[in-house]
Amino acid sequence: MVITGAEESLTGNPTNYDRLQELKAFDDSKSGVKGIVDAGITKIPRIFVRPPEDLATGEPTDTHFTIPVIDLGGRRADVVDGVRRAAEEVGFFQLVNHGIAERVLEEMLEAARGLHELPREVKAEYYTRESTKKVKFRSNFDLYKSRFANWRDSLYCVMGPDPLDPQELPLVCRDIIIEYSNQVHKLGITLFGMLSEALGLKSDQLIGLECAKGHVILSHYYPACPEPELTMGTTQHSDPDFLTILLQDHIGGLQVLHQNRWIDVPPVPGALVVNIGDLIQLISNDRFKSVEHQVLANHMGPRLSIACFFIPHLYPSTIIYGPIKELLSEDNPPVYRETSVQDFIAYYDEKGLGENSALTHFKLQKGNQEMRG
Repeated sequence: MVITGAEESLTGNPTNYDRLQELKAFDDSKSGVKGIVDAGITKIPRIFVRPPEDLATGEPTDTHFTIPVIDLGGRRADVVDGVRRAAEEVGFFQLVNHGIAERVLEEMLEAARGLHELPREVKAEYYTRESTKKVKFRSNFDLYKSRFANWRDSLYCVMGPDPLDPQELPLVCRDIIIEYSNQVHKLGITLFGMLSEALGLKSDQLIGLECAKGHVILSHYYPACPEPELTMGTTQHSDPDFLTILLQDHIGGLQVLHQNRWIDVPPVPGALVVNIGDLIQLISNDRFKSVEHQVLANHMGPRLSIACFFIPHLYPSTIIYGPIKELLSEDNPPVYRETSVQDFIAYYDEKGLGENSALTHFKLQKGNQEMRG
C-alpha cells in the first residue's frame, strides 16, 4: 500500500496526486487506519487531510454549557420530563442507572479493542463494502464520496430484527456483543416508551411504528493520530436512525453542535450517551432534534466507542414514515414528506457524512406545507 503523506502531498506537484488511486490502495489493503499507524507514519496520508477551508473556519467551542445527565432510576414523570427537554433542546443526553451492568460495558469495550487489534489477515476476512452483509469490518462507509477520509475503523453488525447467527461474529467479541446487544435493545424499548409519552402520545406508539424493530451495533476504533489538527475522527453529521445509544471509553472527543457552538460530551463513568436520530425528528415534525455531532482526532488513543443504531436496516419494512398525525394541526403543518427507511438510508449513504443534513432533502416546500395543513 503506497499512500502519499500529508507533507509531501500538500507541497508537491498536485498533478502527481491521484486521489481515487490512493483511496483504492487504502481500501484494497483491508487494514484500515490502524494498518497505516502500524506502518509507523509521522504524517497522515493526504486522503485524510481536511480541505483548507475547513481548517481555516469552524464554530467556537462552548465550555459553559453541559450535556444533560438523566437518572433512569428516578420517578418516571421526572425522567420523562427530562427526556422531553433534552430531546427538544439539545438532542443529546447522558443516561445513568440505565440497568446495564458495568461489567458488560467494560467487557464490550475490551472486546472491541481486542477485535480491532487482531492481525490484519484475520480482520481482512471480514472486510467488505457489500451492503447486504450483516457483519463487516471496514473503514469509512463513505470512503469514495467524502471530501476527506475519517481517522477511524469500524465493525458493523446487524443484530435485528432477524437474529444474527453467532458464528458470523469474530470469536474475540462474539459472546459479549450478543449479551450487550440484548441488553441495549431492552433499554431502547424503555426509552422509546418515554419518548412517546414525552410527545404526548401513548407509551407504545413509537414501538408500534417499529422504531425498535431493528438495531445495528457499530464498534468504532480511533487510533492515535500524529496530526489530529489536520483531520477528524468522525466528520460533522447527524444519525440516520430513530435513536442512538453510545458507549464511549475514557478518552473523549465527542462533540455536539448546540446554538452554533461545539459542546464536549465528556465521558461519565458508567453512563451511556443517547441521541435523537433523523427519523425521530422527521416523525416528530421537528419537535425533537437530531443534532449535528463529530468526533475529534487525538494524539491519544486508541479511542473506542460502541454505537447502537435503532433502525430496521436490511429489513423489508412496509411502513411509510411521515410526521405523526396526532402532532399536526393548522398551526403545526407537516414539515417533511413521507419516506421509507430504505429510501432515507439510500439517500444518506449516497450523500455521505457532512454538515448538510439528509433531512433537508425530505422537507416539504412551504406551499406544500400549507396545503397539507
